[in-house]
Amino acid sequence: MKILHFLSVAAISAVLTSCQTDPGFRPNILWITCEDITPALGCYGDTIAKTPNLDKLAMEGVRYTHAFSVAGVCAPSRHALITGMYPTSTGAHNMRTLKIDRSDIPGYSVILPAEVKCFSEYLRATGYYCTNNQKTDYQFEAPLTAWDENSNKAHWKNRKPGQPFFAIFNFTITHESRIWMKYDDSLWVEEKDIILPPYYPEHPVIRRDVARKYSNIAEMDFLVGQILAQLEKDGLTDSTIVFFYSDHGGPLPRQKRELYDSGIRVPLLIRFPGKHLAGTVTDELVSFVDMAPTVLSLAGIPIPGYIQGQAFLGEQKSEPRTYIYAARDRMDAEYDRVRAVRDNKFKYIYNYHPELPFAQNIKYRKQMPMMGVLYEYDSLGKFEGDQQLWWRKTKPQEELYDTEADPCEFHNLADDPACRDKINEMRLALKQWQAEFGDKGSIPEADLIREMWAGKDHPPVTKKLKPPGKRIN
Repeated sequence: MKILHFLSVAAISAVLTSCQTDPGFRPNILWITCEDITPALGCYGDTIAKTPNLDKLAMEGVRYTHAFSVAGVCAPSRHALITGMYPTSTGAHNMRTLKIDRSDIPGYSVILPAEVKCFSEYLRATGYYCTNNQKTDYQFEAPLTAWDENSNKAHWKNRKPGQPFFAIFNFTITHESRIWMKYDDSLWVEEKDIILPPYYPEHPVIRRDVARKYSNIAEMDFLVGQILAQLEKDGLTDSTIVFFYSDHGGPLPRQKRELYDSGIRVPLLIRFPGKHLAGTVTDELVSFVDMAPTVLSLAGIPIPGYIQGQAFLGEQKSEPRTYIYAARDRMDAEYDRVRAVRDNKFKYIYNYHPELPFAQNIKYRKQMPMMGVLYEYDSLGKFEGDQQLWWRKTKPQEELYDTEADPCEFHNLADDPACRDKINEMRLALKQWQAEFGDKGSIPEADLIREMWAGKDHPPVTKKLKPPGKRIN
């Protein structure tokens, strides 16, 4: 196994050059994505996970150990993926915008600057056949120009002979909702074998929910195997770059919606044509804003200047990141504002509303069986030790964690004199990020909507074209 801090431009160029069969070769690019999982895969050392297909993919490609979403939920994260921009900079940071569970805020589509496009539009403009099967959830309605196909039947098979493709297959089976929707389904793992995270008490309902999570991951792995088998059957393995990742961290309480690693750290596997760099592991920091420019770089397309991410592969690869950034704002009907900065070891979190609890009253999440148990434990004071941290009724304004020594982020070092230099460094990094890209989380959402709507009470409307006049011969 090769362990690298970053993959050099020369290494990736050599990989792509070696699989060129003609001067006009352009790689196919396949994204296989799932929802709501941390790196809970065998290839990341998880001993409970049953993921043979993804473990094989990791052995044949590059495994990233420090890949992160920009939020602990899907819609802001998918906004970053499709635009290459931080949702906090565009006004897409609240979860979610098109449909809102509040009577005081209307649903709205985020209005992007005129020059901003879905990155798939650049691929299509240069001849790629682009398909999305199927989820969008970008905080705006996907434009018709974004995809050649956008449905549950979208597939690379429908392209012209020899046409390069960019295809997404998204599996929803690991989504948070499947914990309760599939509660009575048979399990793919034994409940007795589950190792509970240390922030949960021992309880049969909790054990069942965690086993359901692992079973959903095992089922997702089976579906991934089918896609990879189809790629092989179609003779495309040696001309296709395959990505696998999740849209954010885990589905369970103290995972989803949080800015701890359990909420934003994701698996990322990339296999290159010819299985070059097989078995490589890298700890290079990768953010979701980097995915769009990276695909453009691999496809040989110039990266537009407005994109805020940086390519981590291809001819336009940037120097490795020092930090990744993440944000939490409104979650369904509940408001909060939290920002995070992470390097390869330390995580800094700033809570703008320390008066609010960690465990917000998220109605959607209450459908999960274990939530009833956790609320009961909270009301009866039955949590022990670190289990009670997430149930505190207020938050510290600042949090700092050594993620290597404390991967669950239990022990806050913000007031440790030995960490004074590190917390000052991370504070400055947060301020510089906000100054460079902007942070619209400081704007009340009603005001943000009015700003997008140019002060009006309705969104902009495209003017209808005038009918053509009578033709004069």
